Amino acid sequence: MPAKGAFVTDKTPSWGITPVPERLRVLGLFDTTLLWTNLGISLLVLVLPAYFDLSLKKALAATLVGGVIGNAMLAVAAFVGADGRVPTMVLQRAPLGQRGSYLATVLNVLQCLGWAIFELIVIATAAGLLSDKLFGFRAIWVWKLLFGGLATLLALLGPIGFVRRFVRKFAIWAVAASVVYLAWWILDGARLGHLWTHGGAHHGSFWLAVDTVVAVTVSWAPLVADYTRFSRDRRSAFFGVGIGYLLPTLFQFGFGSVLVLSRGVDPNHPELILTAIAGGGVAAAFALLALTVDETDEAFANVYSTAVSIQNLLPRASQRALIVAVSVLATAGALVIDMRSYQRFLLLLGAVFVPLLGVLLADWILAGAHYSVREIFEGPLFRPGSIAAWVAGFIVYEWLYQPADLGFWSRWVSHLPTPSYQIGASLPSFAVAFVLATMAGWLGSRRAAARGSREPLARPR
Repeated sequence: MPAKGAFVTDKTPSWGITPVPERLRVLGLFDTTLLWTNLGISLLVLVLPAYFDLSLKKALAATLVGGVIGNAMLAVAAFVGADGRVPTMVLQRAPLGQRGSYLATVLNVLQCLGWAIFELIVIATAAGLLSDKLFGFRAIWVWKLLFGGLATLLALLGPIGFVRRFVRKFAIWAVAASVVYLAWWILDGARLGHLWTHGGAHHGSFWLAVDTVVAVTVSWAPLVADYTRFSRDRRSAFFGVGIGYLLPTLFQFGFGSVLVLSRGVDPNHPELILTAIAGGGVAAAFALLALTVDETDEAFANVYSTAVSIQNLLPRASQRALIVAVSVLATAGALVIDMRSYQRFLLLLGAVFVPLLGVLLADWILAGAHYSVREIFEGPLFRPGSIAAWVAGFIVYEWLYQPADLGFWSRWVSHLPTPSYQIGASLPSFAVAFVLATMAGWLGSRRAAARGSREPLARPR
């Protein structure tokens, strides 16, 4: 018998929503770790600590707490995805129902498109700064078109081809070198001792900073199974994703905190950090070039996962055609949308997807920590108990966070009494959704058992 994966090329077939066969489950611990380390590196995240408005000590503490919580959640989602061997939005058919999963799918498509647009703007801005510095022209719109096309080509490779042709052979080495340089550049002249001992006047919230770190991480939970369905086993998925994404999380939020406190980065103009890096000499320019290449990873992931998520709604649609259509839409969005503050966007994602993960985990555990094909594809159209648990978790998140810019919803939530102490919104919303989904699943199982016991036995012939 040939070894597992012996006949698999580096190019992943356009696998749809059915469970991935054993011959394509070839991404081991090393491949998975490389993939998620690359996906975790983003120039966008470097400026996020500017929203914290915390001293360095508190910012680093929030980074550690949020990183551990968020990556634990992401690793669990990866584990469940490797077990189910289907895309994340298809996996949601089990807890939410065949049609109930459509709401989560639509929301995930919107968030993936939003991230893809953000990434293309960042990549094009960085490339424009480099070309302006080296050749005297910026032409950011040209770079948006160019990198939109590159994201399309990478998405067409699929996860296996992307890891083995792009990440292994090129991206990881360029990123590693640029991260080492960037760490030195951030610390050089930062007066780290002064920042550590003299916190200064800050008025931010520790738990809001934690929620921001968690939200960035958990925003990948609705995508993670799109890739871990190709993992060799559940262990590789859990540790590869958990460790692979935790390392860049700690780096970016940790060094980003030093960066914003020492250089006064404006979070509403994150492109200024790109200007600062590009102005740091030839080495800085090469570092920015490498990070620009790596930023394409995120664009690839969001384009690919948007297409795969849409297949939960339209299973017969061509995945390749969807990838091209999504790339065109994201590139068009990047051409017309300006890059501004996006913390609210991240926290809204947290409010939606943190409790959804709690619902998925509760239902998966009730199913015996394993989803069968029948439970995913032959369940009821809707599961009202799980959907209600998800909505309750969302409300708890918004209640504890108290959003300030969502119109009537913000006004309604602001009238609710809130705790006098800060506990963050991520863990409570996850816990509420998990507990309520567990109760709903348990009651549903008891009712089903009671109905079965009341049915008359068939007469023997």
